[in-house]
Amino acid sequence: MTEDSLAPDYSGGALVNLVAELERRLTGSAHHPGLHPDLAAAIPEATSYVLMLFDGLGDHQLAHPAAGALRSSRVGAIDAGWPTTTTVSMATIATGMTPAEHGLLGYQLRVPETGHVVNTIKWITQWGEKIDHDLWGFLPMPNLWERLASHGVEPVTLQPWNFDDSPMSRMLYRGCRFEPWSDEDEAAAIAAQLAAVPGRLVFFYVPHVDFAAHVGGQGSDDYAEAMGIAARMWERLVHRLPAHAVAIGTADHGHVDIAEDHRIEIPKAAHDDRDFGGDPRAPFVYGEVAALAAELGVDWVPREQMESWWGPGTHHPGFDGRAPDGVLLPRPGWVAMHRHADERLVGHHGGLTPEEMRIPLLVAAGRTG
Repeated sequence: MTEDSLAPDYSGGALVNLVAELERRLTGSAHHPGLHPDLAAAIPEATSYVLMLFDGLGDHQLAHPAAGALRSSRVGAIDAGWPTTTTVSMATIATGMTPAEHGLLGYQLRVPETGHVVNTIKWITQWGEKIDHDLWGFLPMPNLWERLASHGVEPVTLQPWNFDDSPMSRMLYRGCRFEPWSDEDEAAAIAAQLAAVPGRLVFFYVPHVDFAAHVGGQGSDDYAEAMGIAARMWERLVHRLPAHAVAIGTADHGHVDIAEDHRIEIPKAAHDDRDFGGDPRAPFVYGEVAALAAELGVDWVPREQMESWWGPGTHHPGFDGRAPDGVLLPRPGWVAMHRHADERLVGHHGGLTPEEMRIPLLVAAGRTG
């Protein structure tokens, strides 16, 4: 298998194409092609759309017994972008751009102007110190929300209440109205109410599955409970959705469970002349990669061979400074842990396996008059 064959299908089968499909329907234009015709045809035309993102819900995870309501609305599957991690996919939604274009290239990412490899969820160093940075202007202008507003379409994001004014929210939602939710039933009701106004795109974020998969794995009771919550939220939204609106469900990445004895520890000495980032399923290496990969017994891909994985389009001005020199690719079922990786986690993502990359496409038309 060649490196190019591993890349997401940015021609019409990826998350960026779903965003483009919705943007083009609402405004008449978009940065990228919409979905492939068979996928696009599964989404009815509407005057308002709810895009519901279930963090960490890979397409294969719909086989879980608690996912019935989600499984019944599945019309297909698409690819997350590269790498298969939350901040990269969320930035794709917020901009309608590929990772190469929006410049948020990984979870733990070197941002040269800060002098650090940065945790791009919390905007802290890898050892926990807060980083002051212009998060409001980190992503390109105009973003998706600003483009929608310029065409008279109101963008609204519905998020857990404690995400209000978080570093990640400040980075992602410039120009987007922020609405908080505090319980699952309330959230579904708010989403349906927001969609009742024609000419809106409501982005509805649900974190439960990702958290439970990371902490307990897909066989845990907490994971089953989280999947049940996600399914009930979708079902409640669908039952309350006005007739002129359509709900679309998808995810930012899937999950794989990793056994403790399938963790490869990157030696302390390897950190002396290198920085590490990314996710344990695909660690970024800033510095020499090939010799380290051989030492660890994992595959490696140099930057020039994986640039297509970040997608087409003009590279963000910060691309060269942020992109790693190469990436380590443990085989499926394994991770490579640098000294700042979280060793407590059972569930992981970030790699290029179908379990991590393939995300569901769920569709439901409004029912209420």
